[in-house]
Amino acid sequence: MTGPLAGIKVIEITNVVAGPSAGVQLADQGADVIKVEPPTGDIIRASAKSGLPPMFISCNRGKRSISIDLKQDAAKEILWKLIEKADVFIENMRPGALKRLGFGKEKLSEFNPKLIYLSITGFGESGPYSSKRVYDPLIQAVSGLADLQGESIQPKMVRTVIADKTTAAYAAQAITAALFHREKTGEGQHIDLAMLDTMVNFLWPEGMSPYTIVDDGGVLPPPSHDRIFKTADGYITAGAVSDSEWNGMCVAMNREDLIDDPRFATQKLRTDNKDQRYKVMAEIFETQTSSEWVEALDANDVPAAPVLKRSDMFENEQIINNKIIKELDQPGLGTIRQSRPAAQFSKTAVTMPKPAPRLGQHSVEILSEIDFSKDEITALIDSQIVFQYLSDD
Repeated sequence: MTGPLAGIKVIEITNVVAGPSAGVQLADQGADVIKVEPPTGDIIRASAKSGLPPMFISCNRGKRSISIDLKQDAAKEILWKLIEKADVFIENMRPGALKRLGFGKEKLSEFNPKLIYLSITGFGESGPYSSKRVYDPLIQAVSGLADLQGESIQPKMVRTVIADKTTAAYAAQAITAALFHREKTGEGQHIDLAMLDTMVNFLWPEGMSPYTIVDDGGVLPPPSHDRIFKTADGYITAGAVSDSEWNGMCVAMNREDLIDDPRFATQKLRTDNKDQRYKVMAEIFETQTSSEWVEALDANDVPAAPVLKRSDMFENEQIINNKIIKELDQPGLGTIRQSRPAAQFSKTAVTMPKPAPRLGQHSVEILSEIDFSKDEITALIDSQIVFQYLSDD
């Protein structure tokens, strides 16, 4: 493996998106990530007959899979052997579930003092919501994100699992920070990361700005963000936050009279009167094509871009220039598309994304690495403590 995390061994017991996505970021950067799965596998596998639905592939590419039944003591011994040689352990089970299996954070810290142990929960390890079964929409609802999306009129969900994926990014950063601390001190530690905490933190800079100053005497309106506008042949987004951007937009729209319009003369007025401003802009933008408007707005230094359909991304000149979308072979499915890791390192280049594992694909290989003999491995498989993927070929 290459990449800045080459040589780091990660053990993960995770399901769905938040935990697996944290692990995949580490795998993308060179870590050896071993996904420990039950006999039925990550629950997302069940959404496709192949056991490799697109979401599973994207959240688990580049990992190795071992499938064991942790209800059995012999399987727990296997997990202890994996943890003994691990640098990082990630789990996103319900609070207390791993402790009941015998893998509490105190016990793991005593067993491997250098271990970085990260637990992802929905609402936290304690409190009235801690035992809830959690999916992304619950976090959007409680964190205030749905309210922000609805502009305090009618709450709306972001139509992607933003809480899961943001938590994964926070988790990967926290793990690398803990690894840096360990490099200096030799100490491992436990990291508690709640999806709710993540999204409140994520939302704060602009989404919670009306509530930041405690003794302000009143709630300010949220900052105005320009929207998506229909054009003669599609849609664009264009932003005019500063006075200079608003002046440039008025010039591009050939409506310089709007610069000194008493409704829009300052940033605050443009926010207070945003509905009137949007109506004026919408009528103007429908008169020309998207490319014409983007060209005119670019010429006047106004942030603007076409709104692409997801299927149009593959032909966009900037996306092609960045070479972010890669094709690779996924055994059992054929050629698939994946986005390459976003961060590009000048000294420790990351490799192309690698395929996602079949359930138990690497069970034998991983057991051999932790000193199980061929006969012991056969006995573990025969007794259904360990499960091995058998190719259809």
